Amino acid sequence: MKYLSLWLKDYYDSKISVLDKNLDVDVLIIGGGITGLTTLYELTNTNLKVALVDADLIGHGLSSKTTGKINYLQELVYQDLEKKYSIEVAKLYYESQKSAINKILTIIKKEKIKCNLEQTTSYVFTSNEEEINKIKYEKEILTKFGANVIDYEGNIANIDSVYAIGVSDTYVFNPIKYLYSLKNICSHKFPIYENTKIIDIKKDNNNYICYTKNHFIKAKKIVLACHYPFFLFPYFMPIKTHIEKSYITASKASYQKITAITSKNPCQSIRYYQDDDSYQIYLTNSCNLCNHLDEGKNFKDTVKDAKDKNLKVQYVWKNDDLITMDKLPYIGRIEKNNDNLLMGTGYNTWGMTNGTLAGLILSDIILNKPNKYENMCNPLRVNSITNLKEFICNVLFNMKGYIQSKIFKNKDWYSNVRIENINGKSIGIYKEGNKTYKVYNKCPHMGCSLIFNEVEKTWDCPCHASRFNLKGKCIKGPSKYNITYRDK
Repeated sequence: MKYLSLWLKDYYDSKISVLDKNLDVDVLIIGGGITGLTTLYELTNTNLKVALVDADLIGHGLSSKTTGKINYLQELVYQDLEKKYSIEVAKLYYESQKSAINKILTIIKKEKIKCNLEQTTSYVFTSNEEEINKIKYEKEILTKFGANVIDYEGNIANIDSVYAIGVSDTYVFNPIKYLYSLKNICSHKFPIYENTKIIDIKKDNNNYICYTKNHFIKAKKIVLACHYPFFLFPYFMPIKTHIEKSYITASKASYQKITAITSKNPCQSIRYYQDDDSYQIYLTNSCNLCNHLDEGKNFKDTVKDAKDKNLKVQYVWKNDDLITMDKLPYIGRIEKNNDNLLMGTGYNTWGMTNGTLAGLILSDIILNKPNKYENMCNPLRVNSITNLKEFICNVLFNMKGYIQSKIFKNKDWYSNVRIENINGKSIGIYKEGNKTYKVYNKCPHMGCSLIFNEVEKTWDCPCHASRFNLKGKCIKGPSKYNITYRDK
């Protein structure tokens, strides 16, 4: 068993370029996941000077942790949107997801991308009879929208189910193969720099100056295509979103052309993948990031859950998703009347469709084209915090993550981890054999204490999901800085 995403098990031969000079561009895209690469692809037929940078390798962030579903049947999202907004908004979101699916299919066909694309029947199901009427109402809404929805009674794969609805026009693929193909296509026109972290952004008259450790990029427009937009408005995202973590296993199994997901949390989700071998991909144990901080136990429980379903686990990994309070993504302008600073995030676990949608909306804003979904996804919308109860709960959960991080600090979980006060600083210490690793035990993003992840050997922030390796290097934002400690 490997603690690794199934999508990263193979080596993808692709040239890696690291920024080695200063640049002056029209558009800088920060983030090489599905949002950044879709935006870049949509700009390839323009005369704009565009560059893309990623702090890691292309697709190795959130996009590499996804289950790879291309799906508009998303739990009970349409009745949620009807309740929060209106049936018209629910329909518009439905149309946006269908549009994103069609765009992915069009790109794959046009560019002849080999990414294990398969059409599947997808289900939303429940093992709780109290949920049946809600699922039936979701079917009613989707039918009004024009979807061909079927009823299903009986178990879904190896998961107990009392009722489900399904649609047959959904898809699955290998997201990394898709993204690497987009990278290779776009790199013929635009420079793409990997292992290139932006650590600061400053306004300079009508331009932005984006700084790496050794160089800078001057840009008229910036697209923040990263999971957590961390350069501006540091308190904007925490009060309007939360992070949900989940755990995923891939086990060898007979291939089936289905995907399925439960109607509510805690989520169970399955799909199948076939390449050299056939796998069942099973997602479970989803919860708020600030809950269940003992990652060793979380991984152990995930593997046990899979084994209880007679699955022979080959790969297991963890994923983080940014969840918005109103179930709609944040795509568009960060500042009112400013077309030069844009972002795409908050995909509510449906990153393949919403990340593609973001690429379409963001490229249209850059090109001054209308987009019918732009207003719906506007990050500055006020309706997302009108539900006072949800807003207060969201703020309390973020406070809980901070407070818990200060209390627990791994004192009781692992014998080889301790927290000490050295020269007035909280220091995290991990011992592995004869080696001792020390880091500053404080996330540079917003000051949360870090929790050690025994399985992946990282220091993790329980507030906003920054991650650091044993030597203190930041390997995942929103932190922009390392926590490296050196004995004096």
